[in-house]
Amino acid sequence: MVIYREIQNEFERLLPHFSVFVVTGPRQSGKTTICKHHFSEYAYFNMEDILVREQIAVAPKHFLEQHAAKGIIIDEAQRFPEMFSYIQVVADAHPRYRFVLTGSSNFALRHQISQSLAGRAALFTLLPLSLSELQERKAADTDTLMFNGGFPAVWCKQTPAYDVCRNYYNTYVERDLRNLINVKDISKFQTFVRLCAGRTGSIFNASALSAETGVSTTTINEWISVLEASYVIFRLTPFYRNIGKRLIKTPKIYFYDTGLACYLNGIENQQHLVTHPLRGAIFENLAVVEFLKNRFNRGKDANIYFYRDQSQREVDILQEFGNHYHAFEVKSAKAFHAGFLDNLKYLKSLIGNDYITKTQVIYDGETDIDAPENGMKNIRNIFE
Repeated sequence: MVIYREIQNEFERLLPHFSVFVVTGPRQSGKTTICKHHFSEYAYFNMEDILVREQIAVAPKHFLEQHAAKGIIIDEAQRFPEMFSYIQVVADAHPRYRFVLTGSSNFALRHQISQSLAGRAALFTLLPLSLSELQERKAADTDTLMFNGGFPAVWCKQTPAYDVCRNYYNTYVERDLRNLINVKDISKFQTFVRLCAGRTGSIFNASALSAETGVSTTTINEWISVLEASYVIFRLTPFYRNIGKRLIKTPKIYFYDTGLACYLNGIENQQHLVTHPLRGAIFENLAVVEFLKNRFNRGKDANIYFYRDQSQREVDILQEFGNHYHAFEVKSAKAFHAGFLDNLKYLKSLIGNDYITKTQVIYDGETDIDAPENGMKNIRNIFE
């Protein structure tokens, strides 16, 4: 079963304009499947295969010229960095040739692109399945959606979410991270990752994590950067504006997949999640990452922030559109309460109606209300 990915619309839109496509994203998010499906006539080569790399290394330019005329997919391209210079030469000499490069290391791929393919490549980020891509699965309750996360193997192959996330994490730690950083004590790193999961939706505090793991704050910042580059977590930037209040200037941390966050927090099934103290934080994580998926699938950059001041007034999501913003409060409750609107009203009065042009509560209830002032949306209907 192959689920149509919204990002495929961007593939079609940009194909006439760029000869090189670069698709990054977490491991197992569906990059290879969607590229092989969408570009089904292209030749496919996986750079994880040592024999393939050795064969190509004999004559890289000849290899590319031989296959790129009809299109070529190079999977995990960062494993063979020498190839990028040859792609530049061949792409410049043959504008009609097409290259599709994939990789799960954002840092490695972007470094090579900036070195060799700047201005020649269209960049895409494919995250795990979004709620809108799981339309036929909307009958699933919210706890199931959070626990399962968005890895395609869970939904397309019916592989239990716990097993997918367990093997994903163990493989990731054993293979990828040891190639990216020199971890002297892997147990401390594992503790660090689980502590991050326990802080989902919270302010990132390197000093506190340093004290709990027994490593320096410098190491903590290095590790968090590696987790970001490998699409495990992301930091949400706070909203900055001179509005006469002391604002929090430290980012919050979230996971790209709520299923992985559940696994790392020791949640083994949906029933555990129902009463878990972090259910609200994971629900917030689900909402925030949906905004990222919606932007990336449409070929746009992230445009979301959060607002928080030192009096603990907080609005979970501020979405920027030029010189105005949409503000969203995220609540895991199934019943609406008027108090959900308090911080939205406060922020609107503080910044002004000309800047905050839309406010909405995203919650776990069934009723959607599109009101002029403060609408309500079920989390599965955010972008409908």
